[in-house]
Amino acid sequence: MFKAILFDLDGTLLNIDMEIFLQYYFAEMINAAQENGYQHGKKMAEQVFYSTNLMINNLSPVVLNEEAFMGDFLPRCKYPENEVRTFFDDFYQQRFPVLKVHCHPFPGIAEMMQGLFRRGFKVVIATNPVFPREAIQQRLEWAGIGDHPYALITSYEEMHFCKPHVEYYEEICRRIGATPYDCLMVGNDVGEDLPAGLIGMKTFLVEDMLIDNEQSGLQPDWRGKISDMIDFMKKL
Repeated sequence: MFKAILFDLDGTLLNIDMEIFLQYYFAEMINAAQENGYQHGKKMAEQVFYSTNLMINNLSPVVLNEEAFMGDFLPRCKYPENEVRTFFDDFYQQRFPVLKVHCHPFPGIAEMMQGLFRRGFKVVIATNPVFPREAIQQRLEWAGIGDHPYALITSYEEMHFCKPHVEYYEEICRRIGATPYDCLMVGNDVGEDLPAGLIGMKTFLVEDMLIDNEQSGLQPDWRGKISDMIDFMKKL
C-alpha cells in the first residue's frame, strides 16, 4: 500500500511537550551565551526565535534553511560568523543533551520502528527542519530509535522548506524517489502535518499530544492514539 512512511518526531515518536521544552531550550541557550561572554544572551536567544520564523517562511528553492537562518541571524547579532557557528556547535553538543530530562520515550515505538525496517519500508523522520541534524539525532536517541538507516532526516542543513508548506513534502518525495501517493505522513499537529494530504499523501493523526492551533479544517485519513498507530503499522 505504501512504500514510504513519514513520521513527525516531537509528540509523535517522542513524548515531549514542545511548548514547555522550548522554554528550557531558550533558558539553556541564554545561560550558555552569557557563560561564553555574550553580554546580551537574552537578545541573542530572541534573535534565534525571530530568525527561525523567517526561515520557516522562506520559500526559495535554492536557499537551504540553514542559509536562510544564518542570513538573517548573523547581520543582526553582530558577531563573527565563525564565532557564532562555534557557539551553536558547542551548544548542541554540550548543552542540548541536558534537556533530555524534559522528555520520555513512548512505549512500543522502538519495536514498531524495528518492524517497519525489517519489512523494507523507507522511513523518513519528517520533523520540522528548524534544528540542526545534531539536535534531531539526539532526540531520536531519546526516543530509543536513533540507530536506524532512515531514508531521510529532515534537518535544517538538508532542506529548503519547512512545515506547514506543501513544498516541504514535495521536497521529501524528490529526495527519496517516491510519489506522494506512495507515502503515509504520521504526525500529531493538524496544521503542520496534515498539509501533506494536499499533495496526495495519506495522513494519520496521532491524538495523544494533539496540536490543533490553527483550526485549519484539514482532516486525516486515519486518526487514533499511539497504540492505534502502532497497530496500524503492523497491518501495512
